[in-house]
Amino acid sequence: MNLDGLEPHWMWLIAAAVLGIAELLLPGVFLIWLAAAAAVTGFAALILGIPLAFQFGLFALLAIAATYLGRRWYTNNPVESSDPLLNDRAARLVGETVVVVGAIENGVGRVRVGDSVWKARGPDAETGARVRVVGADGTCLKVEPAAPRLTSE
Repeated sequence: MNLDGLEPHWMWLIAAAVLGIAELLLPGVFLIWLAAAAAVTGFAALILGIPLAFQFGLFALLAIAATYLGRRWYTNNPVESSDPLLNDRAARLVGETVVVVGAIENGVGRVRVGDSVWKARGPDAETGARVRVVGADGTCLKVEPAAPRLTSE
């Protein structure tokens, strides 16, 4: 395929279509803004007949503006989820009872959560003690002593 005789505005419009298709195939909510900038540049080149160097400058400015505005729109309109803690594993652990595997001394220790070990902060506790997760600070779990189990005799 030879694109030598193709006018620049067609190249911009083809680039916009390719970027739009790429966004559909690899969604990341980024390429669509570049596609929009390429489309506007293509239409501006078609209608106004602007020189190629100005087209590249226009595309650069439009790409920056479109990406900024798109990001701003995306952060102001979050996607609602039926599980808002889906990607926040530490927050999902709040309320769970876990076992201390590295004694909590001076407020710092380690606890076992499933098949992994997490750093923990809370009141001193011996290895083997059961503690309840009450919060998280990044990957460090905040814990407190778990209520003792009541046994019926």
